[in-house]
Order: sequence, then structure tokens, then C-alpha cells
Amino acid sequence: MLQREEELLKKLSIADLERANAYAKDLSRGLQIVRSFPQGVTIFGSARLPQDSKYCKIAYNLGRMLAENGHAVITGGGPGIMEAASRGSYEIGGRTIGLNITLQHEQHPNPYLTDCLTFEYFFARKVSLAMAAKVFVFFPGGFGTMDEISEILCLMQEKKMPTMPVFLVGKNYWKGFDKMIGKMIGLGLISAKDVSIFTITDTLSEIVEAANRIGHPKISENFYDGFREASALAKEN
Repeated sequence: MLQREEELLKKLSIADLERANAYAKDLSRGLQIVRSFPQGVTIFGSARLPQDSKYCKIAYNLGRMLAENGHAVITGGGPGIMEAASRGSYEIGGRTIGLNITLQHEQHPNPYLTDCLTFEYFFARKVSLAMAAKVFVFFPGGFGTMDEISEILCLMQEKKMPTMPVFLVGKNYWKGFDKMIGKMIGLGLISAKDVSIFTITDTLSEIVEAANRIGHPKISENFYDGFREASALAKEN
């Protein structure tokens, strides 16, 4: 089997090799920057919502509360929910990390970032956003946000990463998602215990308290160890 794999590798085109190297470079740069700070709270959500929208105002308040408690705010670095959370933290001197991505639309980094890195590839960005987190927070968003929440929950469900606090902000917004989860359980597509992976809430202090219980674990060179440490601290408390 190994010999067969080696033969197939030799048949890779120059374009394939260049593409693989570009993927590796993008991911390596991301991991290098997230290693430079303690794990923080990664916030996902729509880039399209205006700053005066209900959920942007909530994200702003959350960013501020997290900074007041010494937690780094990590986002995709763009406008909308990401900008609101970053601004809330930035305005009181908090650390705000933006892991941005080059897109046809909504690609510019917001002005409230203390650290910023722009990615070319979604998967490299998602890995870095996940590795940087001790708590995950999801606000309303589009396909990108749904992709991110599905992947995080799937990885935790399948024990590909330790279970860590996951919050979905906005009970009214996420009730459709919660109903869909109920249908999945009813059909046996997932088990009832999988619901415990995430919490739907309107209470921001619940998120801050979860981050406080974990503290400020450093990200080790073995990033999976960083996940494990944050997960263990969450369980202890």
C-alpha cells in the first residue's frame, strides 16, 4: 500500500505540487501568529450586518466584556459582527486578532485589530481560528458561519478535537437550528447527547464566565495539547 502511494505521489503534476505548497504556506503562517498569544474567544458571524443592527450591538457588548476580563477577541477580521466585536474590545485596550481572507466581497480588514493576518484559503483560516480558541461564539451569519459551526460541532462530536464551550447567541434566531437538531435526533442521525456540545443563549455573562473558568492557557507547539488544556480547564470548573 505504501509503495502504491509513493507511485501515485510521483505522478503529481507541477501544478498540484505548487498548490499543495501554497496550502501549507498559508496554514503555517496562520499557526505561527496564533502561537504568539494565549487562546482567546473566537467569534463568528455575518460580515453583512450593519453596525447599528441588533446583533452587531450585542457583539460589541460581548467584545467589551471579554476585554474587561482580559480575554483576546478573535474574529475573521472583516466587517459586520466581526467588526463590532473587535471594536468593543479595541476601544478599551483589549487585544483583537483578525484572521482575514481574500474574497470578492467583504474582504477588507476592519480598523479595530491589534493583530491581523490575511489568508488565501478558507481551510487554513478555519484551522487557525479554531486553534486560537478556548471558547467559540456564533452569531447569526450566512453560509460561511453555518460551514464553521457545522465543522466545529462535527469535530467535537467525532472526538477529532476536545469538547470546548460553544455558544450560539440569539435564542430567537437559532430556534430554527435547534428545531432542525431535534429532527436529526428523532431520525437517529445524531444522538441526544450531541446537543450538549453547544448552548443557545441570550446571556453574554454566561460566555464571559465560561472563558473566565478556563483562564488563559498558552498554545503549545503541539496545538492539540492547547485544545486539551483548555478543554480540561473547562471541565475542572
